[in-house]
Order: sequence, then C-alpha cells, then structure tokens
Amino acid sequence: MALLTHLLACIFGTGSWVAINGLWVELPLLVTVLPEQWDLPSYITIIIQMANVGPLFITLMHRFRPGLLKEVAIIYMVVSVGVVACLLLAFFWNYTSPIAGRPHSTAFLLLTFFLALVDCTSSVTFLPFMMQLQPQYLTTFFIGEGLSGLIPALIALGQGSGISSCANVTHVVNITTGNKTVESTVFQLETRYLPANFSTFFFFLLMTVMMLACLLAFFFLARQPKVWELSQQQLFPSSIMLSSFDQIPNEEAGSRLSRGCPCPKDAKGPGDIRPEKVSCPLAKLTFIYLLIAWVSALTNGVLPSVQSYSCLPYGNTAYHLAATLSSMANPLACIVAMVLPSRSLALLGTLTMAGTGFGAYNMAIAVMSPCPLLQQSQWGDAAIVLSWVLFTGTLSYVKVMAGVILRSHSRSALVWYGAVEQLGSLLGALLMFPLVNIYSFFKSADYCSLQCPL
Repeated sequence: MALLTHLLACIFGTGSWVAINGLWVELPLLVTVLPEQWDLPSYITIIIQMANVGPLFITLMHRFRPGLLKEVAIIYMVVSVGVVACLLLAFFWNYTSPIAGRPHSTAFLLLTFFLALVDCTSSVTFLPFMMQLQPQYLTTFFIGEGLSGLIPALIALGQGSGISSCANVTHVVNITTGNKTVESTVFQLETRYLPANFSTFFFFLLMTVMMLACLLAFFFLARQPKVWELSQQQLFPSSIMLSSFDQIPNEEAGSRLSRGCPCPKDAKGPGDIRPEKVSCPLAKLTFIYLLIAWVSALTNGVLPSVQSYSCLPYGNTAYHLAATLSSMANPLACIVAMVLPSRSLALLGTLTMAGTGFGAYNMAIAVMSPCPLLQQSQWGDAAIVLSWVLFTGTLSYVKVMAGVILRSHSRSALVWYGAVEQLGSLLGALLMFPLVNIYSFFKSADYCSLQCPL
C-alpha cells in the first residue's frame, strides 16, 4: 500500500508543471509553424506571468473569506481544466486568426494561458494537500515535480522536433535588360525542416495523458487516510497555505517537513513538530531575497524571451538541444541540491554570478542575432547549448538552496520567497516583452540563407 501511495504521489507531482514545460521543449518545432515565429517565447513568458491571477485569487479568498474555497474541489477543477486544455491544444494548436491585420496563433496563446493558470495555481494547492498525508510522501511529490520537466524533455528528444537541413534550390527568374528578357538560373540555400518522429498532435496528446494520470492519481490520493485532523483554516498575511494543522504523530514527521532545517539537540519531544528557528540577520535576509528576485527575473522572464534568438542562428538542432537539455538541468539541479546542499551565502552569491555570466553570454548572442560569434563552427553550437544548460542548472540550485535556508527561518519567510520570486519574474517579462515584440530589438533570419561576414 505504501509503495502504491508513493507512486500516486509521484504521478500527482508530475502534473504540477508538465504542461508548460511541454510547451517550452516543443518550441523548436512550434516557432517554425506559428506566425509569431521567433517572438513566440516572449509571448509565452508574458502569458505565464498573467496567469498568476489564479494563485493570487486563491490567496486573497483564503485570506479574507477563509473556509469558502474547498481545497479538494479546487484541485479537481484545476487539473480537469489542464486535461481539457491539453486535449484542445492537440487539435487547435496551429489555428490562426487575424488581429490588427496580422495573423496570430490565437488558439495556441489562449490555451497556453489556461495551461499556465493550471500550473501556477498548482503551486498553492498541490503542496498544502500533500501535507495532509504521511510526511515521507512529500519527498516523492517533489521528485514528481522534477519529473514534470524531465519527462517532456525526454519525449521532445525522442521526437526530434525542429531539426532542419539546408537544401540547394534552383530558381528560374526572368531578367529584363532594355527590350530583352532572358531567363537566368539562380541557386539558393533554403531551410528544409526534417519530419519529426511523431507529430505535435501526438506530443500534446501525450501531455493530455500525463495530466489525466495526475487527475486519476489525485482521485485515489484524496481517499487516503489523513495523518492529522486539519484545524480551521488560518492563514498568515499573504500566505499561500490553504490549511494549518494541529498535530503530527512523531518527531520524524517534523524533521521531514522541515526539509533540511537543523533541528535542536534538545527537542521537546515527539509531539513537538516545530524545529528551532534559525535566526538570520536582516542584512542576510535582504541579500537572499535580492538573489531570489534577480535569479527569478533571469530564469523566468528575461532569458526565456530571447532563447530563440540566441539559439536559432546556430540552427534548429542547437535550439532543440538547448531547449530540452536546459529543461533537464532544472530537476537535476534539484537532485544535486538534495545530495550536496550548501547554505553558504558566499557560494550562492558566486553561483549567481556564474549563472549571470552564462546568461549574459546568451543575451549577447541574442543581441548579435542573426550573425553571432562562431556561427559556422561546431564550437559555437556546443558553446550556446552548454551555456544554456549551465545557466539553468546553476541558478536552479541557487533558488532551491535559498528556499531551504528561508524554510528553516520561518514559514512567513517562505511566503515572501514566493512573492519575491513572482515579482522578479514579472519584472523580467515586462522588461523583455516590448523589446522583443514592439521595438523589434532582436533580429531573426533564415539560418540557411544568412549573409553574414566571415
């Protein structure tokens, strides 16, 4: 029974961000079909930030009308919307309609908003529900959250999405000189996209199956016996927790819920689940929150908006590998953080600077698009892929360890962690959207027909 519950908790965790992660790894194929083309990542980034109205609404309702919203009903509704949105996306992802005289992928963008709404809302509903179960299942849930990025990336690698080759195409043109018209043959390289191993339709069907599996896993988890009786919902100001609790049966539960907090040697006893709070000076707390805001702005707002501009000049294969491998780097960084945790602020600051350096390289390449450094060299392809992987991996580690440190400080510190993370992400997205879509600061081009100086 315990093994089955672990499996259900893991599957439930995979539904947290699998839909949006699936969109990111499918972008190398989507940008070749949808009319937004290279601007598509910036649209997705701003849509994800708009979808934070979901968790904001739930937080405000539980703050001012506690008890009105039922946690289980919310999760059923949220996951069901995710299933329907993924299914509709499989059929209508390439549907376009004119807006202001230009074609736009309205169905894709609208359904992306609903998927982002589902995934953002899961952040404030899934975890409080898991706290009702045995504490050992919480770790399995986090493993499932990591798999929500890893599984779509593996599927996209198997799909081979967006891989292209350059074909020499012959065109016959008429050249008129004076009264004479002659035919001339022109040779031109054009991009030919290789067919994927399976279609985008099938990819989104697989995402639908994963969301449906999450719904079924929750159906059975909701019928598991609870470890403690929930007290009347009491929320801290701006808290994202939906429920508080009265008791946990043993000390082990408390140590697991603390997720790495140093417990005092003179613990009061099995009935006391609260580990000793680790006091942190205001200056250190400020430094941690600044790190979180900066890292979130880079990883969730600034750099995702220009990933296509930094990778596509090296070809679709480089973009495909950068998108999928960087998605894998996130859960792998979380695993490293569990195996090799470090609370050293000096180390976290160093890693933040290193990650910022990789991000700066990615941004510089995007600015130089469509003629970046080492464009016709395999070293350039390898450098941009490696830079994206290290950028995502190092800054993901920083975010995880910042959360561990704040969790050992206080529960309200984690609430501020979420607020600062969303604020940083929003500012990053708002900064990049006009640069990409209004002022056209970044330039796109066909990889095979580029006329770049050697």
